[in-house]
Amino acid sequence: MAPRKKKISTGDDNVDLFRIPSTQAANLEPAPAEVLPEGVGEGGHLDSDAPAVKRQPLLPNRREEDLMFFMIEPLEVILKDDMATMENPVYSLSKSIDKDVIRYEHNGNWIEIAPSSKGRATIYDKDLILYCTSHIVRAVNEGRPVSQTVRLTAHDFLIFANRSRGGVAYMTLRDTLTRLSGTRITTNIKTGDQEEWKTFGLIEHGQIVSETRDGRMQELEIKLSDWLFKGITSSEVLTLHPDYFRLRRPLERRLYELARKHCGRQPQWVITLANCMKKAGSKGQLKEFRRMVKEIIEDNEKSDHFPDYSIAIEGDSLVFKRKPRSELTPRKEHAISGRPQLHPDTYAKARKAAPGLDVYALEIEWIDFWRSSGKPEFKSADAAFIGFCKSKAKGGR
Repeated sequence: MAPRKKKISTGDDNVDLFRIPSTQAANLEPAPAEVLPEGVGEGGHLDSDAPAVKRQPLLPNRREEDLMFFMIEPLEVILKDDMATMENPVYSLSKSIDKDVIRYEHNGNWIEIAPSSKGRATIYDKDLILYCTSHIVRAVNEGRPVSQTVRLTAHDFLIFANRSRGGVAYMTLRDTLTRLSGTRITTNIKTGDQEEWKTFGLIEHGQIVSETRDGRMQELEIKLSDWLFKGITSSEVLTLHPDYFRLRRPLERRLYELARKHCGRQPQWVITLANCMKKAGSKGQLKEFRRMVKEIIEDNEKSDHFPDYSIAIEGDSLVFKRKPRSELTPRKEHAISGRPQLHPDTYAKARKAAPGLDVYALEIEWIDFWRSSGKPEFKSADAAFIGFCKSKAKGGR
């Protein structure tokens, strides 16, 4: 059975398409119950009712060891961020659905952000924009044609953004598309060589191109706004540290963006707490913002987990200092090994053996079955997996 097609929202038909190549090789652990960064609920927003438990300062590294070593083409991109949204508080840091309209003004430029019916796009929704940005920048650098309309696989995006790959993780992408297309921006900020007054969404439309029989999306397509696309293709981007996706707190991510944008390669950058709060888009009282920043600083003093920069409060100012070059390498953590390894070509064969089913989800189930069966040795793990897929295609559940 061929994958079904379903649209979340419609947009103008586009002949031009930038397709992000999909990997065929991914060896996955059974997906844990938590499917988004800790504290993020099923709707993609932070869960304010989550219990206060002692956590490591960084999220676990969910990339498999083989993917870290053999960085196959779809994942072998440098993480890039557009400078316009690094400078302006476009994305919500709220722990609940954010339906407030905000306006930010600086040096004659202004930007107003209005939420969608599901709230303003969150800083975790931005991960999808970062994924597209990173691949577009790479394509431009290699002289390949690009388009505002980008097609990608959900599976590869979840790996790129250090997300779990359980069923709910795929479902939350629907809300992400809704918030990104529904959040409206009005601005006069320059992108490229142009200054314009315009109102638009972060993406013009989002669409599920194909999904499996059980409703799990496989491919999705988004069209970036003119504003974002002009900035990206005009090289108005900066490189982010790979550990960005492992930062737990929304405010941590935002502070890192600001440090990367304003401190860059300078020895240090100083900003008042009041101005930093404004740039970050944080709500509430200044004393509460100071408390949250202090918590981040205290955690960083214990673990040194904040990428590229150290942070300190000096009086009423926040001081970012660039770490020595010797400390700027990504931290490496080896994933658990000792699981059946499949040849990359096996995934294509599995799709033929189980048309309409998600082969990556089948692989998770197969590995789980293998473990519960006492981890027997295979003469051919590839043949065993293909047999498992055939059984599932015939209704063996």
